[in-house]
Amino acid sequence: MFFSAKKNLVIVLTIVCSTGIFGLDLTDLSYNLADKFYSLTGNYEGTTGFRSLLIPSGGRAESLGSAYTGLADDISYIDFNPAASSILENTEISLFHNSWIADSAMETIAATTRIKNLGLGGKISCFYVPFSEYDSFGTKSSSNYYTETTAVFNVSHNFHPGYIFKGLAVGSNIKFSWRGMPDYSDKTTGKTISGSGLEQSALAFMADIGIITQFNFFKFYNSRESNCRAGVSFSNLGAAITGFGGSIKFDDPLTTSAGIGFSYKPLRPLTFSFEFRQPFDISALDEYQIFYAGTGFCADITSYFSILCGFQLKGANPRFSLGSEFEIFKMRFNLNYSLDLTSSLNPVNRISVSAKIKLGDKGRKEIRLKVDELYSYGLSLYAERKYDEAIIAWQEALKLDKYFDPAREAIEIASQYSSMLKLIQDLTDYNNEQE
Repeated sequence: MFFSAKKNLVIVLTIVCSTGIFGLDLTDLSYNLADKFYSLTGNYEGTTGFRSLLIPSGGRAESLGSAYTGLADDISYIDFNPAASSILENTEISLFHNSWIADSAMETIAATTRIKNLGLGGKISCFYVPFSEYDSFGTKSSSNYYTETTAVFNVSHNFHPGYIFKGLAVGSNIKFSWRGMPDYSDKTTGKTISGSGLEQSALAFMADIGIITQFNFFKFYNSRESNCRAGVSFSNLGAAITGFGGSIKFDDPLTTSAGIGFSYKPLRPLTFSFEFRQPFDISALDEYQIFYAGTGFCADITSYFSILCGFQLKGANPRFSLGSEFEIFKMRFNLNYSLDLTSSLNPVNRISVSAKIKLGDKGRKEIRLKVDELYSYGLSLYAERKYDEAIIAWQEALKLDKYFDPAREAIEIASQYSSMLKLIQDLTDYNNEQE
């Protein structure tokens, strides 16, 4: 009872503290920050299409300053590093809501699962902005929504995983995006022109490519989990076409970029992440935009409650994020607050909310526990010099997990000792016969 009350208190305080700052008037601060970072403004900013691809869905990744290419430890990987689905622990389904400028928002649903070393995932997101048209007298003549909808299909595989080296995960996303432009009115008659919006709508075909690996470095706790990850990804490689119903042509360049990221967990409850990303135009590599970079920090206060913060510098627009994650009935919620100069100036503060359902790990944890049990049993037999029996126990462990290197190494050592003992016994028997 005490534990439940304590858990509920932490959650309530999280919500109150997080929502209490949403109404801050930070206009002066925004202008001061903009002045400080003005020199980082690029010459080709705003020249790309499908800008909604740059809007974070929200959740854990945004709370960490979008420094996620080298971490990617939950379903948010799909926006940052497509290779990570093959190393995720749990099957997950998530819903995201991210409020953006004025009445615009991003809504996302995503799912991922892992079958041994094969990862699969998918996502559908929709960014929408209210669209109102007014005639020459200032009277509203029509209203609708401008939308950008993206569908993502993910597949990845983790090659050569082991106990020490966790393998090299490689993955890809195939993406389709549709920009929906509403029809507009004729200025003379005031009537809506059928199909006028379709000519300005666009269809984009893209791919993401990612690599991620795991390893240990200055690790100060015991765990099978590696404490470092490094990743590389290329996002939004492709092109878009527009002019439907008229002359088909290529649309503006997409928001293509290359990123590199790194994460480090020195202690079990602490995680640091870093990322550097460089946008570029496939058709004109010399017309590149200014790089952007981010960093994030996560502290796991308890198993069901975490505090996250992040910073991203994107051109002349810094973004500060503060978020919390808490778990209720196997559902993990993220509430994030952003002081964001990349989206708007007044107000600069906005929120995103996500809910993630963990649907289990397909028995992987249970198998690991059984493997550890067999390995420990083999060690006890080895200590008693029952080498053949120890080898049998370790072979059983390898049947459950063929990548469990300690069992394979132990079998080699025990086999050598067993062979040596047999050789000594044969020599002893031979000498006894000669006598």
